[in-house]
Amino acid sequence: MPAKEDTRLRAESRREWSLCGRHRDLFFRLLGGDNEMSKEKKAATIDKLREVLAGSNAGVFTDFRGLATPDMLALRGKLKEAGAQYRVIKNTLSRLAAEKAGKGYLVSFFEEPTALAFGHGDITELAKVIAEYVRGGKTSLRIKGGFLGDKVFTSQDVMTISTLPPREVLLAKVLQGLQSPIAGLIQQLAAPIAGTIGLLQARIRQLEGQS
Repeated sequence: MPAKEDTRLRAESRREWSLCGRHRDLFFRLLGGDNEMSKEKKAATIDKLREVLAGSNAGVFTDFRGLATPDMLALRGKLKEAGAQYRVIKNTLSRLAAEKAGKGYLVSFFEEPTALAFGHGDITELAKVIAEYVRGGKTSLRIKGGFLGDKVFTSQDVMTISTLPPREVLLAKVLQGLQSPIAGLIQQLAAPIAGTIGLLQARIRQLEGQS
């Protein structure tokens, strides 16, 4: 390869790498992260992540590679409407934070680029927003899995959860299903009692007629 061509390609490669770095740094600044940290800032970040994980009732882990910044911000806005947050997190620091939060069972999710959607309420709405993006095929977003309390879900579990009705509707259906057999049981129990009372009343009338 001619020397000039080799020099040109090297320059383009450096320029592209620089652009990728700036794009990555922008991602972290926009979404609450930071690419380069001092020891003190790392400790503070671990503490903050520990608080997030300890205080979150539900979460969905995603691989955001290939996701454009506008799409990332749009998704973050949708999750905010659902009462959730979306944050790009550093895997090494997140593993330490998870252990400190007593959620070591989440450590396996901290591989490859990771962004966490987390909230304090119903995981169904959280899963719905993420799943809509995945099903729409408009982005390269990939679901890694999720959690609800100390229960861990696979990516397929999250997709299934996204098809469920809201928690209130689900509870109403469960109660309705429980009420049907209970009502039948009450009727079965009441029938012999009503028959016994009828017999006693008839016997009383009979004795009164004899007196």
